Amino acid sequence: MSKGGMFLLEKAEPGQVFTPEDFTEEHRMIGSLAADFVANEISAKMAALEAQEPGLMVELLKKSGELGLLSAEVPEDFGGMELDKISSLLIGENLAAGGSFVISHGAHTGIGTLPIVYFGNEQQKSKYLPLLATGEKLAAYALTEPGSGSDALAAKTKAVLSDDGTHYILNGTKQFITNAGFADVFIVYAKVDGDKFSAFIVEKDFEGVFTGPEEKKMGLKGSSTCSLILDHARVPAENLLGEIGRGHVVAFNILNIGRFKLAAGCLGAAKLAIDLAAKYSLERIQFGVPIARFGLIQEKLARMAAATYAVESMVYRTGGMLDKVLKGLEPAAQAKGIEEYAVECSINKVYSSEVLDQVADEALQIFGGYGYSQEYPVELIYRDSRINRIFEGTNEINRLLIPGTLLRRAIKGQLPLIQAAQQVAKELVGVQAGSPAGEGPLAKQAEAVEAAKKVFLMAAGVAAQKYLDQMEREQEILALLANMIIEIYALESGLLRAEKEIRLKGEEGAGLKILLVQSLVNDSMPKFENWAKEVLAAVSSGDELRTQLAGLRKLLRYQPINGIQVRRLIADRVLAAEGYTC
Repeated sequence: MSKGGMFLLEKAEPGQVFTPEDFTEEHRMIGSLAADFVANEISAKMAALEAQEPGLMVELLKKSGELGLLSAEVPEDFGGMELDKISSLLIGENLAAGGSFVISHGAHTGIGTLPIVYFGNEQQKSKYLPLLATGEKLAAYALTEPGSGSDALAAKTKAVLSDDGTHYILNGTKQFITNAGFADVFIVYAKVDGDKFSAFIVEKDFEGVFTGPEEKKMGLKGSSTCSLILDHARVPAENLLGEIGRGHVVAFNILNIGRFKLAAGCLGAAKLAIDLAAKYSLERIQFGVPIARFGLIQEKLARMAAATYAVESMVYRTGGMLDKVLKGLEPAAQAKGIEEYAVECSINKVYSSEVLDQVADEALQIFGGYGYSQEYPVELIYRDSRINRIFEGTNEINRLLIPGTLLRRAIKGQLPLIQAAQQVAKELVGVQAGSPAGEGPLAKQAEAVEAAKKVFLMAAGVAAQKYLDQMEREQEILALLANMIIEIYALESGLLRAEKEIRLKGEEGAGLKILLVQSLVNDSMPKFENWAKEVLAAVSSGDELRTQLAGLRKLLRYQPINGIQVRRLIADRVLAAEGYTC
């Protein structure tokens, strides 16, 4: 098993990377089941869902439970289907067309249910999981507080054991809790005796448990978002989840899964936006021709498709990695496996949420004034997309976590990052500009990705050498390094998928994937160079900086391609398919 973060240090073998082309028939059936549920049960009710028609979301969740769409990750012993992560991703991706429903569904099946799956004892699992798997009971996750959003461990909710030892008494308020208006079960975090951060399973009918009014939100209006108020709430002592003082283990591991699964929802929404924009551009006539004929519309569609291809490639690559590490493990051990890929989960969250914002924005632009009208669906996609960069840990927090986690692992000797950075520094002395790339349609792009890894290692090494253990204070530098890491993972995921397709179908069969990768790399290299220059200029000056910039030029010798022509070819394929295709 490759360790988390090792993609920066080694080139993966294309045949070992899971891609959407590897879906089994069972995978496709699961995806179709979710898509059909949206088409048959949700699409005609979208307006009513957005208006929060009383009982409708609960009704839909329970109907999805009858089809097994709530039980994918629940063990069979407790009434679930115990499917792999790829299946859960396909459910999330295909439910995304249901707007707010996918958020309520994800909150229930992911962050609401999985804490019990991974950290619950046998009694807790037997009591709650069969009911959560069918939708007889619905779940929510209560971590955020009015004064502690990103700083989750600063929570002020307290838990004190009663004198007779039978109950914990919880006091505090949780804010922005998805599903709170109708949830039966809450995963709640509180500090035992005011300092031991711990997790609890709290039922809505427990004494002292109340919910506030619905929040009036910019988007995701169909989902329930309320405060959870704990006023001397009496929680049975046996409802402590995990160990006292170990709530952070529960919270952070569940957030890793939440981030990873959020990316699948973003992917589904991005594909939907491209489909809508492509069809509209073929129908909308201006100056006597469909606007799909215009170069700037084609450019938008091509960039939207390329970015979405990168998201799709990284999401299922990560899903395949998780399935490999989790295979055969008991749920308690699976949490450790998920933690191994915490960096990749954060990468998925940041990249996919920002791509969806880009795609939604451009889709609305293609619709023009009509896109700003609630009568057209892109308006809803645009509004709903914005929250993805905030919940499951803001993108800023995740950008700090990505390099921070890797550097901590390096210092502990768990990841040979420091040695790799030192090796790159030695190699720079002998690097010659202009050496030829290998052969093949993506040889230059593969060389560029490998060069990008070396540039990251050079920049990270220089920054780490200057700031040592004070690096965490340099947030701007950490964010730039995170940008580089994220971009490398996205580019390499798309590249490996295309290389795998070339081996199976030849250049002609992989033609569109080749174009998508060429476009992605062509757009990324200038950004990558600028990020590296910013880091180097922030930590060095004078002759030292000039030497480093010379080394950067040797490494990043990528020659631009005719991006306009490539994007036109991509747009032709998107328009022919009337939507996303790869």
